[in-house]
Amino acid sequence: MTKNQEEKMNKLVEQLNEYAYRYYVLDDPSVADNVYDRLYDELVSLERDTGVVLEHSPTRRVGGEPIKAFGSHTHINRLYSLDKCQSFDELRAWDAKVKKAVGNVLYTLEYKLDGLTLVLTYENGKLKGAATRGNGVVGEDVTEQARTIRSIPLTIPFGGVAEAKGECIMRRSAFRKYNELTDEPLKNPRNAAAGAIRNLDPKITASRKLDLIFYDVNFIDGEDIETQSDGVTWLKNNKFKTEMLSTTSDIEEIISQIKNVNRDALDFDIDGMVIKIDDYSIREKLGFTDKFPRWAIAYKFEAEETTTVLKDVIWQVGRTGKLTPLAILDPVVLCGATVRRATLNNYGDILRKRVKKNCTVFIRRSNDVIPEILAAAEGTGDGDIQLPSVCPACGAKLVEYGAHIFCPNSNGCRPQIVAKLSHFVSKSCMDIDGLSDKTLELFFDELGVTQAYELYDITPDRLINLDSFKEKKSENICKAIENSKSVKLSAFINALGIPNVGKKLADDLAEHYGSLDALMAASKEELSAIDDIGDIVASDIFGYFSEKRDFINKLLSKGIKIVSTKKSEGIFSGEYVVLTGTLSSMTRGKASEIIEAQGGKVQSSVTKETTLVVAGENAGSKLAKAQATGKKIINESEFLSLINA
Repeated sequence: MTKNQEEKMNKLVEQLNEYAYRYYVLDDPSVADNVYDRLYDELVSLERDTGVVLEHSPTRRVGGEPIKAFGSHTHINRLYSLDKCQSFDELRAWDAKVKKAVGNVLYTLEYKLDGLTLVLTYENGKLKGAATRGNGVVGEDVTEQARTIRSIPLTIPFGGVAEAKGECIMRRSAFRKYNELTDEPLKNPRNAAAGAIRNLDPKITASRKLDLIFYDVNFIDGEDIETQSDGVTWLKNNKFKTEMLSTTSDIEEIISQIKNVNRDALDFDIDGMVIKIDDYSIREKLGFTDKFPRWAIAYKFEAEETTTVLKDVIWQVGRTGKLTPLAILDPVVLCGATVRRATLNNYGDILRKRVKKNCTVFIRRSNDVIPEILAAAEGTGDGDIQLPSVCPACGAKLVEYGAHIFCPNSNGCRPQIVAKLSHFVSKSCMDIDGLSDKTLELFFDELGVTQAYELYDITPDRLINLDSFKEKKSENICKAIENSKSVKLSAFINALGIPNVGKKLADDLAEHYGSLDALMAASKEELSAIDDIGDIVASDIFGYFSEKRDFINKLLSKGIKIVSTKKSEGIFSGEYVVLTGTLSSMTRGKASEIIEAQGGKVQSSVTKETTLVVAGENAGSKLAKAQATGKKIINESEFLSLINA
């Protein structure tokens, strides 16, 4: 080993141990997981090349040391971590090695939940204790904290001794709700779960609304469990929540399912998928390395979260006049894309997350759009972010309303006007193709278009002289504007930009009233009596139609014809339908249109009202909830048979 290699190895070990201490012991991570993983892999490579493993290297242990404030618990069977791969070729190579050793096998595929591993011990049908994984042999006794998790059964039908292993998580919905109400925002759901379990006060644990998803029987006395599938069945039969996805012997089928996983559709974080050999007897033949079982592997996704430096915050003006802070970041790669900007909610959000200029921030990918800032690392940053007093676009004096600030210059503020026009022409509204924000800015600057109805006065000869506009492009845009004059009632309502009315509520209002005149004549009391509309939204709708009649009349005077979208009777009449998973024959949007055209109502989540669930491939938590609550469930083939009958 060269001196340079020795120095590098010592530096990596010291750095990784410090990161692990902050994460596992203090519950205060200083870097994102992908940063730690990259350094860890670099250390593993050095150790492999030199043949030297330092005594205090993190590669020598399975997990962190137990916190001394808790009692210790010795697991009946040792808990191992999993080997990992980050490419499908690596996964195929692992499959080939398995099959060379033991022949064809059946695999299970499940989510790699991003939380904290817990092992629960039961005796005589009662919960005896709960413990963290710790170093794999001895963990921390966290029984009182675990008792606060409502998804953990306090009693089970099985009367012998058993250890059930699962992942403690904080669901995304619970995480968001918690952060909205606290002065100390949590960094991410996994850290939130780990910190809650390791908090000495069970009341703190309870406040996080944690969940526990079980995936393995670590020990059982008196019953024979021969496969992973049998183990999951045993867990289900004994009141444990599980999330196993599928079984197959075809590694290409597993790869296909991994490709189709929609992480954004889940209410919990996953950082990969776990592939295991189903048969326990085959597992015994393959055995273990010093750290990993040879019969399982984790396919790791690209990180959805990372850290970078926030350079500044600018304020953007939206179509309602609301100013939203936008963070300017040191460029960083996240989910394969270079990220330079991230969202913050409002000035209060900046203060709660302690965001400053030049601070280190945790950022997270969210639904394939601009990432959001979760929190700033403590002790970083050197300049406070100032709340603006005038609009950065037009100079108007800003006004505060609730937690937000607004520009009141609705008829003269360029970004407000362009944003309103952009919403009006969007696909779910008037659906005018070819009108990008850049084009609409040009219309504002060169043609003086400030109101939606003025779009219908544009002619090809007015466009032909604009930059980048030629005869064909000018004609196509005017044709698209003309075609938009025949519009569904629901799309027209959405296009108006009524405060607090989006596509879903616009659909409901169109269905309920059947015509624009009937909707405009509705009283606040009538509106508030509709499902999902409260007094505030009813006032917004009523107020809009009271103030904007002249605007609406000018729109209609341009020849716009509104088509009623009141639903007809059909095969889904009276049904409240939830779509979940991936449909191969059509998009979920198209399926929703078909259901609504046949008299049904599409819901976004499973509720007491739900009467039918259509489950496509890789259906997740919605399907599980439907199964648990006894809802009627059909697959895509059955759905197609219904609509094509």
